[in-house]
Amino acid sequence: MSIQTVGIIGAGTMGSGIAQACAVAGVRVVMVDIAEAAVAKGLASVDSSLERLLKKDKISQADKDAALARIRTSTQYEDLKSADLVIEAATENHALKIKIIQQLDALLAHEVILASNTSSISITQLAAVTQRADRFIGMHFFNPVPLMALVEIIRGLQTSDATHATVQELAKRLGKSPITVKNAPGFVVNRILVPMINEAFFVLAEGLASADDIDAGMRLGCNQPIGPLALADMIGLDVCLAVMEVYLEQFGDSKYRPCPLLKEMVAAGRLGRKSGQGVYHYR
Repeated sequence: MSIQTVGIIGAGTMGSGIAQACAVAGVRVVMVDIAEAAVAKGLASVDSSLERLLKKDKISQADKDAALARIRTSTQYEDLKSADLVIEAATENHALKIKIIQQLDALLAHEVILASNTSSISITQLAAVTQRADRFIGMHFFNPVPLMALVEIIRGLQTSDATHATVQELAKRLGKSPITVKNAPGFVVNRILVPMINEAFFVLAEGLASADDIDAGMRLGCNQPIGPLALADMIGLDVCLAVMEVYLEQFGDSKYRPCPLLKEMVAAGRLGRKSGQGVYHYR
């Protein structure tokens, strides 16, 4: 099965990024959100991102115009009926994702593939609420989607080989380098990354080094492009905490206990870049 049209639920940072990646690769897109203002903002974000690429001579004006022409926006799920695959990219909320997926499952034709851009929720559990569990899969894109090469393709217990092959081929068409992982809390990347960030908070809390020196150590000693504390600010400290709490609950292993300093900073509203202050201050 070749994917010609991709539906996307959610026009936020991830949804608009996925829309851009698809449109630039020649795939038609239907991007849906609950309000006109949301889809307008999402489309404006794509336009702005493409404009930056144009100014850097990465794409031509014709490329930009063609990509934007491939994106249709809507506030109605009905407009997703033309899609061959629909990616749910809503907020990382279990109940909300279940609600959206059940609505899509009832609406879409039997052969349409459903995917979730979740970073932590069980693909097996999400698939189980549908009548197309064999055609349900995880596609975990990384932010910023147009620039990040990785897509984690997560197979639920029920995901068919045909569904996996189709989604893998699509990821490659988008210029991504997909890796295939089994369904488990955090999948692969976040399973390794977020506990590392949590450990950096323990090091900071114990006063072993300053935040600047911790980040410099990991950049210079491990060749990481950004230190773990600065990365936590970028991700959102509340998101990091939530992921660690999921790991602690699902694995039942104390090594996943969230650092008390991380919990304290979230309680204080110091969430990182989005709040203007986290480990570091932002204007």
